Amino acid sequence: MINTQIAIIGGGPAGLRAALAAAQTGAKVLLLDNSDHLGGQLIKQTHMFFGSQQQFAGSRGIDIATRLATELRQFENVQIMLETTVLGIYEDGVLLAEQDDKVRKIKAERIIVAIGASERMLAFPNNDLPGVYGAGAAQTLMNVHGVRPGHRVLMVGAGNIGLIVTYQMLQAGVQVVGIVEAAPTIGGYLVHAAKVRRAGVPIYTSHTVKEAYGDGAVEGAIIWQLDEKWAPIPGTEQDLAIDVICLAVGLSPLSDLLWQAGCQMTYVPQLGGSVAVRNSLLCTTNQQIYIAGDVAGVEEASSAMVEGQVAGLGAALSLGLGGEQAHAMLADARGQLAALRSGPVGEKIRAGLSLVEKGVTADA
Repeated sequence: MINTQIAIIGGGPAGLRAALAAAQTGAKVLLLDNSDHLGGQLIKQTHMFFGSQQQFAGSRGIDIATRLATELRQFENVQIMLETTVLGIYEDGVLLAEQDDKVRKIKAERIIVAIGASERMLAFPNNDLPGVYGAGAAQTLMNVHGVRPGHRVLMVGAGNIGLIVTYQMLQAGVQVVGIVEAAPTIGGYLVHAAKVRRAGVPIYTSHTVKEAYGDGAVEGAIIWQLDEKWAPIPGTEQDLAIDVICLAVGLSPLSDLLWQAGCQMTYVPQLGGSVAVRNSLLCTTNQQIYIAGDVAGVEEASSAMVEGQVAGLGAALSLGLGGEQAHAMLADARGQLAALRSGPVGEKIRAGLSLVEKGVTADA
């Protein structure tokens, strides 16, 4: 049995910041991740972050991951277990985790779930052909392994992920023949859209994929236009010769562990799907379990990192650790989150949070 005060599941942006925040209070921390490296999605992100200096504005995701992991390894009260898959969270507070083909028991006083989100698929004929990728998979191939996913790509989705991965493909020497977006407007930041448009990539709003085709792999796709009721318009089909369809059509929180642990869950479309009901410290209805990052609601990595701080500090304070300094750090982190979610950009997140937090009382 491994004993710890705070176990953190997930070593991405939220988990790393949660571990750092908790470690700074003196808590004994165990960080678990199923990969062979820390950083999660950050190691794929070669673009520079927005936000403020507190959220590493002007730094690339891959550099942020290295910096946070290096800082964390300096704490003697932190243990890191990589290539470890958490199998379940049980009523007695015990985690079961598999590492090196062995199942280990972990007893933690508090647990922070920061396991992120999974990519959504899009239904169209032949969407199971080789050559249909999620945007995250394409990023992994290019930015982690140095492998181009193909030669001619159709990107589906004009949110930030679709726009950013499109630009990264162009940097890798891949031809992007176009971006299709079902909505009538671009969902991502216009600064990202401007970059791909300057590179000559057309963005087809109010369009979607009718079908893919190919003999054993993607050889082309037919797209068509949608009307104001999102219905396809016959006669608007365009046939595109491509070998890759890259899907950037949204993420869904990976909430399986939270369901299994008996946390109260609710479906909130603005946050990406089923999320745990939580209070202002990100503590769920299971008082032992906290959440942070995309598993709490899909947002940008900057927000995930600040949420990690809130959860890490909240868990530590609930154990009587950190004192006034932790309260001050917590107040600062909450202020950062409010700033990140302010204005028109954060309207959807604010609406989602107002739904999920109803009936939950803050305990600090």
